[in-house]
Amino acid sequence: MKQTRWAYFDTSVLVKRYVKEQGSAAAWRLLQQYRFLSSAVAPVEVLSILSRRHTLGELTQRDVFAIRSRLHKDRSYWEFVEVGEIVLNQAEDLAQKIGLRTLDALHLASVLTFQAASGLTFPSLPPMSGSAKQPKSSRSI
Repeated sequence: MKQTRWAYFDTSVLVKRYVKEQGSAAAWRLLQQYRFLSSAVAPVEVLSILSRRHTLGELTQRDVFAIRSRLHKDRSYWEFVEVGEIVLNQAEDLAQKIGLRTLDALHLASVLTFQAASGLTFPSLPPMSGSAKQPKSSRSI
């Protein structure tokens, strides 16, 4: 199925694509339904989460290797917002004004920067963020 509508996904949704956990089925459906857009920091975050889960014994080395392989193949289907000066400046403002954590501010700044540059708006997706603050904050912007 060719996706024509964009949706911005944060790392928590991306992890659910590879690790079966609560919300994985919903994440899978959304990832199939929309074109994937995220911050360029998302792959780094995913690898960090996988490493942490391996250290905690939640994933085997074999699991991590298989997920990393799929992640690498899937990247050709994704679009990323580069974390440059515009995104960083906006993330700083968001962190100060709303009190977002660093990565949440980078994700929100990325989606807002993409929207401003492209003129596109995103569909209302269920709150699939791992951060309780991020969806609430993004609705208030």
